[in-house]
Amino acid sequence: MTNILDNIRQRFAPSQPIPEGMYHYISPPNDPRNYRLHLRVEPGGAGVLIVNAATVLHLNETAAEYAYYFVKNLPAAEVARKMSHRYHVDESQAYNDYQDFAQRIMILIETPDLDPVTFLDFARRTPYSGRLSAPYRLDCALTYQLPEGADPAFAPTDRVKREMTTAEWKQVLDKAWNAGIPHVVFTGGEPTLRTDLVELVAYAESLGMVSGLLTNGAKLADGAYFGSLLGTGLDHIMLLYQGENEAFWAALRNAIPADIFAAVHLTITLENQTGYTQVLRNLAELGLSSISLTASSPALNPVLEAAREEAASLGVELVWDLPVPYSAQHPVKLEVPGAEQVDGAGRAWLYVEPDGDVLPTQGVLTVLGNFLTDPWEQIWSGREPV
Repeated sequence: MTNILDNIRQRFAPSQPIPEGMYHYISPPNDPRNYRLHLRVEPGGAGVLIVNAATVLHLNETAAEYAYYFVKNLPAAEVARKMSHRYHVDESQAYNDYQDFAQRIMILIETPDLDPVTFLDFARRTPYSGRLSAPYRLDCALTYQLPEGADPAFAPTDRVKREMTTAEWKQVLDKAWNAGIPHVVFTGGEPTLRTDLVELVAYAESLGMVSGLLTNGAKLADGAYFGSLLGTGLDHIMLLYQGENEAFWAALRNAIPADIFAAVHLTITLENQTGYTQVLRNLAELGLSSISLTASSPALNPVLEAAREEAASLGVELVWDLPVPYSAQHPVKLEVPGAEQVDGAGRAWLYVEPDGDVLPTQGVLTVLGNFLTDPWEQIWSGREPV
């Protein structure tokens, strides 16, 4: 009798999530698509899938389980049997669901110039909710140097005593990748003033990370330099809008037709609030597909909302957490009544200063530790509870 009761309990007990951890797949040499996948499964079963070290897919529990079997290269029929047994669903329905998932992934594999962060819509999830084993992104301020004539307020040079060397930054990237952080953004200051930027981007790509660059764009106007960055495998670029600077427009003309995801960041200010419509139209006419919008003051939030609407009407999509996260105003909350509001700072991303000190995000001056000298576990556990 005991064995029968145990079997019944086992059959109807809630399914356990798939094992947390990092998993990867590299296509065989004879596959012309030549793709690679990295999957990070969180405690509880949600996860992220990194496609070709270029796009991070945020997955709910069901999609993460499908991704686990996809990365393991299991035949669809076997996946259907497993899902049918685990969740007591019709095997043919499980088969169709998995085939649909696999088809979506293959489309992403074969599609160039994707947004670096994508939410796969098997079910709506609040961005960055749930318990995370590590952040999804690391913003690396390589330097607080600024171009000549720039406002010194843009880089708090008095906060750091030195800049890490190339070798030390590689140690940071190693530690981040080993902790399960799939995405790195090189920022500053002005990161293109570091002579080793190309080398560091190439190193991040060699690890399998999704890599991005936040820059004023001046050096990207140089076709040879821009080509050297593209050659590293850099996945996305965001240019800070500087409409009065011809180098900005030259860099944008280089970036838009190139094989890379390119976006612009525009800050709505008291000075430009009446001219943003023409700015957005100029960018759209040039072929820009994505933009990040913020406001310099909460008083300008109504103008910010109007700018978002204008961008949408022009077919320019919103990138809402790069470079300056504004989760408190995230569009998902506007789209979904009752959606939980989650701030990703210190959860979904961390910020590393030029000397290795770790902050929850740019501008939040709470030092969690030093990425170069402190154990990762100490840095991650030192965050405020959420």
